[in-house]
Amino acid sequence: MASTEEAVRTEQSTLQELGRRHLWMHFTRMSAFDDHEIPIITRGEGCYVYDEHGNRYLDGLSALFCVNIGHGRADIAQAGADQAKELGFFTNWSYAHPRAIELAARIAGLAPGDLNRVFFTSGGSEAVESALKLSRQYHKLTGHPNKTKVIARDIAYHGTSLGALSATGITSLRQPFEPLTPGGCHVTNTNVFRTNSDPATLADAIATRIEFEGPDTVGAVILEPVQNAGGCFVPPEGYFQRVREICDEYNVLMISDEVICSWGRLGEWFGAQRYDYLPDMITTAKGLTGAYAAMGAVIASDRVAEPFMHGTESFIHGFTFAGHPMASAVALANIDAIEREGVLENVRRNEAPFRDMLESLRDIPIVGDVRGAGYFNAIELVKDQDTDEHFSDEESETLLRGYMSGELFRRGLICRADDRGDPVIQLSPPLIAGPKQFEEIEAVLRPVLTEAGKRMRAHA
Repeated sequence: MASTEEAVRTEQSTLQELGRRHLWMHFTRMSAFDDHEIPIITRGEGCYVYDEHGNRYLDGLSALFCVNIGHGRADIAQAGADQAKELGFFTNWSYAHPRAIELAARIAGLAPGDLNRVFFTSGGSEAVESALKLSRQYHKLTGHPNKTKVIARDIAYHGTSLGALSATGITSLRQPFEPLTPGGCHVTNTNVFRTNSDPATLADAIATRIEFEGPDTVGAVILEPVQNAGGCFVPPEGYFQRVREICDEYNVLMISDEVICSWGRLGEWFGAQRYDYLPDMITTAKGLTGAYAAMGAVIASDRVAEPFMHGTESFIHGFTFAGHPMASAVALANIDAIEREGVLENVRRNEAPFRDMLESLRDIPIVGDVRGAGYFNAIELVKDQDTDEHFSDEESETLLRGYMSGELFRRGLICRADDRGDPVIQLSPPLIAGPKQFEEIEAVLRPVLTEAGKRMRAHA
């Protein structure tokens, strides 16, 4: 027994050393691990994951909004392995293979309206990048070559590649890489908790910006159904219907960025269906495969695709592994499981209990707002509940990184403590979660939020 335990400790120590020396983690302050262990997750099952020490954590973020049908689904991964026996890989560059064709048809059948053309990518940033390039080329082919600009919203996150980053509205993510691809423009978001504007008029800011930039220069508007960064901003009643009208009026393409909000996260296949609007394009990734393979897509309307379907025209763009046979097989198996197991129905059935649990935390003084939809919710933290006073940047650093992130994890809950706007805690569990997991989330959140409030009052 002693030798077995020693071997385990040696393996753990080796992984920590190798990780510190060689693994460059994304969006990570690497110096944080100079005197702390890297959290190494070694296995998952259902709504839970386990670290190298055997500690169990409730995955309240679906890893990164993507493990929608839960961890440990060997049957989904097996679909990829089975495909590899038949055809491990072939490109979609002027060729096709059965799984990509079948998946494209399946997605088109689930997508709203006439969104019937599917252009595969390897992930979300690639999907957004592709949609922005598609918009530019579409306008050139249809006689409007100057329509190159894209309008997005403040604090919105649309990806990290240089084109997608021009749409991202988070200053701290943009500054290190400036100058960015030209054309990114931003308008106010739908944080009705903080806005001084009439919620009914928020969409009109898009029309105002189009007029300011010049209608002949704006090619696309890109919006998430529920905005992630800043903490799950939901749209006011009629918002997207007004955006659709504006896009039609100015001949601007409407892109629904659903890298997070599709595949059941909001209780529907696509967020556009939840809020009853028809975009010209949908960008998607993450839950498309349940995170069992890397895959994304742009789903385009017949109108957008039409100019590319004649003569010598083509969309001059692509990625080597986009539409990979194994990833396509995994995505098909994932969609089968969502349908067969009633995953969308589970979200619809349990959305209210999940939200009720989060709303019950409003009696804690640090809780300012609770918002979101489906299994995609956030709690905004405030300095004073009566006045909704903001925390300063230094206070947010102390609150989130100095206490809450570590304490939530220590108590067995993985979620996001984020301050890309005002400080928020985001909860986005696997879509198979239910009341048992909600109770566990509350059992961690309540004492941590209560203690955080006490600490911040003492800090002040």
